[in-house]
Amino acid sequence: MGNEASYPKEMCPHFDRDEIKRLRKSFKKLDLDSSGALSVDEFMKLPELKENPLVQRVIEVFDTDGDGEVDFEEFIVGTSNFSVRGDGEQKLRFAFNIYDIDRDGYISNGELFQVLKMMVGDNLEDWQLQQLVDKTIITLDKDGDGKLSFEEFSAVVGSLDLHKKLVVIV
Repeated sequence: MGNEASYPKEMCPHFDRDEIKRLRKSFKKLDLDSSGALSVDEFMKLPELKENPLVQRVIEVFDTDGDGEVDFEEFIVGTSNFSVRGDGEQKLRFAFNIYDIDRDGYISNGELFQVLKMMVGDNLEDWQLQQLVDKTIITLDKDGDGKLSFEEFSAVVGSLDLHKKLVVIV
């Protein structure tokens, strides 16, 4: 897995050497099978994620190579999105990526429905949720292409100071 000091600053610009050491320790503690990568089950040991209905999406966003597991490099890069020193746009991009399931740079009507369904579960009927999704897309889709770009998403979500809420202390 390499030495903490061997990780280039551009890979983890928001962490100093001590923070990387603490992250390595946390990673090793979560890596129950010592495989060098975290599975979904291992990730679920994090109390912050255990009750989160979007845990699967968070893991998929962390898992940049799409192999179904999160290695230490992906863990560092993913966690850096929540660094106190991380910038607001980076945090907005992470939030956007939760909704952009197919990673095409847009949130489609179907993707918004899927993610909101994960969040609301059975508390809304599908037709009610679809109405909410349709109204949201119509309201936020400024260029009329039927989907939300990062810029359209940011225009609304950025004003919520989301970047101040997406923080983890290492």
